[in-house]
Formats: sequence, structure tokens, C-alpha cells
Amino acid sequence: MPDWHTLFAPSVSPLELCLRGTVTFLVLTAMMRTAGQREAGGLGLTDVFLVVLVAQAFAPGLVGGSGSLTDGALLAATVIVWSVALDAVTYRWPRLSRAIKARPRLLIEDGRLHREVMRRELMSRDEVMVQLRLHGIDDLAQVERAYLEPNGMISIILRRGENGGGQPVRPQAP
Repeated sequence: MPDWHTLFAPSVSPLELCLRGTVTFLVLTAMMRTAGQREAGGLGLTDVFLVVLVAQAFAPGLVGGSGSLTDGALLAATVIVWSVALDAVTYRWPRLSRAIKARPRLLIEDGRLHREVMRRELMSRDEVMVQLRLHGIDDLAQVERAYLEPNGMISIILRRGENGGGQPVRPQAP
């Protein structure tokens, strides 16, 4: 028979759990933001949540050696609240969005690669060409603009007449 008190009673102060969850979320968010869009752009709330849960499983120090379901639920709730709060802040104050959230980066313009973006994202010419081929494009000259999107995908706008008038090509994950 399970010990219900041990299973549900918090073993760590709820304030400490919120503080640990907050610090963990903010550190992970900062790390993903500085890692570059190609590497971390595709990470969403579920991915961050999974990282926190794995960290909790492998590093009991994350929650001070706790073991109750309540502790885990409070930590998960803290991560979700911070994620929603950041989304709300960036929606309410768009200027803050530039500092908090990634923006699309112009990767190709008029058939020319933007080397500084490639360097920042650690992308080689071959990797860009692979992404173009996945879109059915075999020549840079066909591309009017291509963006590395915040989710890590590449969106492509072909030159007029290449696919019916400069329409975006369906993005593919890198």
C-alpha cells in the first residue's frame, strides 16, 4: 500500500521549488537564445519541459532531493507559468520581443548567401544547399529571399516566375 502522505506531501518548500523552477527555466531560455536559431529555435515548451524533467531525474539537486508528486507538479507548473508569462509580455510589449524571442534571419537575398548569418548559425554552404534541395531548388539564383525562421526552419521565396509569382515555398525542418 502506498504511503499517501509521502506521495503527495511536499518534501521541499513550495517557495524553494518555485525559485528553483524559475532559475532553471530562465537559464535554459537564455542558453537556447544564445545557442542560435538553427540549434535551439525548434525547441518549444514541450522540449523545455522535457529537459527540466530529465534534469530532475538525473540531478536531484534541481529540486533539493524531493520525491513527492506535488514537488514535481509545482516545478512543472512553474515552467509552464514562465513560458506563458514570457509569451504574454512579448505580446503586450512588442519591443521586448526583440530581446526575448528570436526573429527571422535573412539567409539568402537575390540569390546571394548572407555569410554573417551563416557564420552566426554555424551553417556551411553545403548545409544551406541541402535545405534548398529539400525544397526542390537546385540553384541559388532561383531564390529571391530565404529566412532562417525562429523555429529553426527555412522559408523560401522564389524569384517571380519560378513557382507562380514569388510565392513562399513550404518550409522544411533543417
